[in-house]
Amino acid sequence: MEKLRAILFTAGLMLFLLAAVTGFLSVQDYLDILPAESYEDKGVYTFRPYQVLPVQVENTGTGREKRMNPTKTVYMVYYRDTEAKGYRWEERAVSRESGEKTVDAGVTVERRVLSILSSGAYITVAPELDAERYTAGLRRRDLLLLGASAAYILFYLGAWCVLWYRRRKSI
Repeated sequence: MEKLRAILFTAGLMLFLLAAVTGFLSVQDYLDILPAESYEDKGVYTFRPYQVLPVQVENTGTGREKRMNPTKTVYMVYYRDTEAKGYRWEERAVSRESGEKTVDAGVTVERRVLSILSSGAYITVAPELDAERYTAGLRRRDLLLLGASAAYILFYLGAWCVLWYRRRKSI
């Protein structure tokens, strides 16, 4: 019983810390979201795949796996717009072979281009999204993370208050 209590205490504390960090990062991310007025809708463009290249990314593994292999190779399928406006988009492929099949098939993809007015850069989003819906989705995601984190923190603190009250009452 004592061992189970120690495990529950440790797991609860780890989840409490995870919830606190997640809440902090979601607030930080929420504050970094550009308002919808910061984007200019350039319209929906058709993108065609043209190459697959290996890219080195940070290994998100833990422990020995990350120490031995700090980076890993993933394959990206690169797309460019068919109207020669200079827009590019990339998507991660499961493997080199699946990426090459995508390029060989030449299947086109429609994406909406949103230009960021302050920096001159652009992003591509699903064609059904506009700037308002895109930023609303980002805000919703961050608020859900914050809400879940806050709910767990309140639950954890409430449980500790109940335990403290019971101990105090039994003395």
